[in-house]
Amino acid sequence: MMKKFILALTLVAAPALAQDVVTYDTDQSFDDVTFGLESAIVDRGLVIDHVSRVGEMLERTRGDVGSDVVLFQDANVYSFCSAALSRKVMEADPMNIRFCPYDIFVMTRPDTPDTTTIGFRSFPDGEMKEVETLLDGIARAAIGLE
Repeated sequence: MMKKFILALTLVAAPALAQDVVTYDTDQSFDDVTFGLESAIVDRGLVIDHVSRVGEMLERTRGDVGSDVVLFQDANVYSFCSAALSRKVMEADPMNIRFCPYDIFVMTRPDTPDTTTIGFRSFPDGEMKEVETLLDGIARAAIGLE
């Protein structure tokens, strides 16, 4: 079931579930959201394994691949894992390895420069929904909804 959340101060966020992705939009800056995300991950005792600077890479290689389309103003993907939760879901089904590490993305687009989107892919029913709950809590905390 989808829920809508609206906070009237400096944040307007609404989760959207489409094509297996959960997203929240906010009027906070990209830098504020990424700082919030980093803090929310670390506050849960997790370690950021990698930050993929997808936006920078796509912009840097845009001309090389023959495109003139600017996809993102900024876009990063944060990868991390939870040893305890990963063990739990992989003990239930070792094939859940395919979902690790867990990723949360943050992006702003040129056509909506005052909106920053944070999100993650949704997971199948079963034990992986616990991972989805973790990611949802982290994303919501990053933008002040928790």
